[in-house]
Amino acid sequence: MHIKQSFMKTVSSFLPLSRRAAQRRQQQVKPQPGFTIVELLIVIVVIGILAAIVIVAYTGITQRAVSASLTSDLEQAAKKLDIAKVSDPSNAYPTSLANAALSVPSGMTYTYTTSTPQTYCLTATSSGSNPQSYSVAANGVPTQGPCPGDPGTQVANLSCPTGFITVPGSSLYGTNAFCTMKYAASQVGTTTTPVSQAGTTPWVSISQTDAITDSPNVAGCSGCHLITEAEWMTIAQNVLAVPSNWSGGAVGSGYIYSGHNDGAPNNALAADTNDANGYYGETNVGGNQRRTLTLTNGEVIWDFAGNAWEWTSGTPTTGQPGITGETGYAWKEWPNVTAPGTLSPNPAPSATNITGAGSWNTGNGIGQLYSYSGETALHALRRGGAWNSGSTAGVLTLVLDYPPSGTSAAIGFRVSR
Repeated sequence: MHIKQSFMKTVSSFLPLSRRAAQRRQQQVKPQPGFTIVELLIVIVVIGILAAIVIVAYTGITQRAVSASLTSDLEQAAKKLDIAKVSDPSNAYPTSLANAALSVPSGMTYTYTTSTPQTYCLTATSSGSNPQSYSVAANGVPTQGPCPGDPGTQVANLSCPTGFITVPGSSLYGTNAFCTMKYAASQVGTTTTPVSQAGTTPWVSISQTDAITDSPNVAGCSGCHLITEAEWMTIAQNVLAVPSNWSGGAVGSGYIYSGHNDGAPNNALAADTNDANGYYGETNVGGNQRRTLTLTNGEVIWDFAGNAWEWTSGTPTTGQPGITGETGYAWKEWPNVTAPGTLSPNPAPSATNITGAGSWNTGNGIGQLYSYSGETALHALRRGGAWNSGSTAGVLTLVLDYPPSGTSAAIGFRVSR
């Protein structure tokens, strides 16, 4: 009996230990909680955001490096071309890339054009999946975008105000890409805030002085200003180089469309929201009265050559182009100008660096010049044409007979940034 009790006592002493060991084993093999689906998704999103930031930063750095390389190479090329011009017996730029003896850097392509001995334009385009193009002309200042008519990548759309379009810059006129009003400035009510919108007629009877003052008032447009001469010539050069703007379907073939200028109807017209309706409001359709012109980047501008005159910001006293020995203001064809003047930038068609432009006249739809080469008083520049200007209207028409304070029911303006 004593032995049995002792045995049972010994067995019972082991049982609690066995249960504790089993509990410990269960705790050791108990599954531990992991990441939930939501947590995994959050981690993946964060990693994606960080990767995107890194990619964008790297892309920006590489693009800036390519831009710097293109501009540096073009600056050196411009210097070599200037040296070649000085060394030439006729003081002319090389007529071709081969004659220019320029070495094309690795990873780039060059396109070189020259239309007169004193002008040229050189486009440099990088290679790779995200190519860029810069160009340089006789002023030696590289700008983003190719020369007009050259292959290459155009400038991506800027963040422009409502009613504005993007205009590629021009190395010839020293402009980078900028924004300009798609339509001539209009006035809503009696405010001094210009707007660019279809369905309203141009704001006229405003002086150049007031146009300069009111242009910065465009809503949400820091840096807005009355369009400059360089900006006007940049747009003119650009649209002249687009084949679809010419009646013959090729640059210089037939005439470039010159907008509403035939007096039918005898008033300024509002624009349409549909860019395909370029003859909107016209009595005569199918001819040179088309009111829309297309830029090399596909943007469309309305009434750049007709409908209402437009001020630019230039105010020269002397240096008007004209005819040697003339005694007063008169209309003249651009090819007949014998006194080129000293306006900057050069407003002559021959200065656009487009082949054949030096011989274009009203028959080609570019308009005329109204000037007096002997003028010494302060005058303002106006461009384009009015609804009744006829053949004198055009993208290169320049009139210099009004002072900055002058007004007319046919003169409006356009704003750029």
